Parts: sequence; C-alpha cells; structure tokens
Amino acid sequence: MKKIISAAFFFVWAILLGSCAGQEKILFQPVPNNDNAIRGGSTLIGDITETREGAGSARLPDWLLAFIGGGIEEVEEMDFYRDKYCFIGVNEGGNFGALSKWTGNYSVIQDFPRLAAARIEKRLISSASLYPDDEYGSFYEIMVKKAFGAEYPGAFLEDTFWIKKKSNQNETGEVYEFYVFISIDRITMQAFIENMMAETLAVITPTRSQNTAIKRLQQIFFTGF
Repeated sequence: MKKIISAAFFFVWAILLGSCAGQEKILFQPVPNNDNAIRGGSTLIGDITETREGAGSARLPDWLLAFIGGGIEEVEEMDFYRDKYCFIGVNEGGNFGALSKWTGNYSVIQDFPRLAAARIEKRLISSASLYPDDEYGSFYEIMVKKAFGAEYPGAFLEDTFWIKKKSNQNETGEVYEFYVFISIDRITMQAFIENMMAETLAVITPTRSQNTAIKRLQQIFFTGF
C-alpha cells in the first residue's frame, strides 16, 4: 500500500500544481492515465462556435487542428516539428478573463516544467512492469522531483490560442478552452534528460534488480516518449 500511495502522490501533485486563479479546471498535456489529454481532449471541430479569429472554426492553426485530431503525436508528425518535442497545455472553463490572464502570464521558465515533468513521469510509469517505485527504487521519486524543479534550456513558446465550444457540463452550454503550445529541440531535450537520469543514479544505491531496470530504462526511454 505504501508503494501505491507513493506512486500516486506525484501524479496528484502534477495536477495540483496546475491550479490557477478563479478555480478554472486545468488539463495539462500529457498526464499519466489521461487519454483525453493525450489525444487532444474531447473537443470536436463541429462543436467549436468561436475562436480567437472569429466565429466558427474555419481559421484554426494547423498545430491545433493536428492536436484535436490526433493528439501530441500528430503535432510532432508535422514537417516543421519533426525534430522537436511538442507540449500543449490546456486550460478550460467559463471565465474568459481568468483564462486569458493564464495564457498572457504563461512562463516557459516557471510553468513549462510541469508539462515536461508530467511527460517524463508518464514514461517512467509506462516503462515499468511493476509499480515504478518498486522497479526503480528511490530513482523514481528523485527523478520526478528533479523533473518538476528543472529549467529546460531551449524550450520555446510557439503560440497560444483559444476556442469556445459547446458543452453539456456548463450552465451556459458553452465553455472556453485556452491552449499554450511549447516546443523544444529533440536532441537538446534528450541530452538534458539523459544528464538528469545520470545525476539521479549517482546519488542513490539501487538494488541489483533496480539497477538493471534503470539501465534498461536509460536505453529505451525515448522510444515512445
């Protein structure tokens, strides 16, 4: 039970860190076990009634069309982003002013680590055949903490955008979704994470089986990342 609580703690922590003014619901992409966020949320093009560019959905940016249609993987398949990792934060609610302030104040240095760390943690979880803190020992906890506390060199805010869409869960029948789109060079990101893993391994004393699992993780980490 202790191991389960430990693994769940960081997942909940990633979500709680995303809280914002006005108690708007924030969905960061990607997060572990959140298929809607990974696949671009539950938005349908036909449900969009308005965007930053005007009525309807005719002028959505290409990256957002890709994200809505196929999630972050589809964005990274676009020619311009094939050599980058892409991250999209989504903030949803009915308060346009609070959401607009969120995108206007978004900081790559302060806010992007939550997106990056959630993706790193998701990879740690998906690669483990046991609970990750069983399989990797203290490596898992320390690695996740380092990921949340790091600054990611080269991360770039590509764009922001908002839409209004039909919603059955909102009293007005409509809800806003605001997006922040960040990219980072693949080679830069991989080198940074590899260094983070090496630093983490240097300060722990894993068991023999945990050390084997960590070494394997280092070899396969970016497959499916």
